[in-house]
Amino acid sequence: MAKPKRFPAFTPYYTEDQAGQVRAAFKAAGLQEGDASVSDFIVRATMREVKRLQRKYNAGKAWPPVGAGELRRGQRTMDEMHRSEDK
Repeated sequence: MAKPKRFPAFTPYYTEDQAGQVRAAFKAAGLQEGDASVSDFIVRATMREVKRLQRKYNAGKAWPPVGAGELRRGQRTMDEMHRSEDK
């Protein structure tokens, strides 16, 4: 029997307010936008941002992939969370 396909996983961490807004946006418009699940909604939104950053910082080209385990893991520190709230 073939092994089921695994997807490289990310776990975004949202504040309670952010998570509520993500759920609300998906509930209000996700299905009309073609998203079958909140995960589809998050992936579509994330990839739209990736494309924007590619246009801005990499002449519109895809970057070489970064492998799993090469990035810092875990939630933001309290200091990082406070700094991002100031923006």
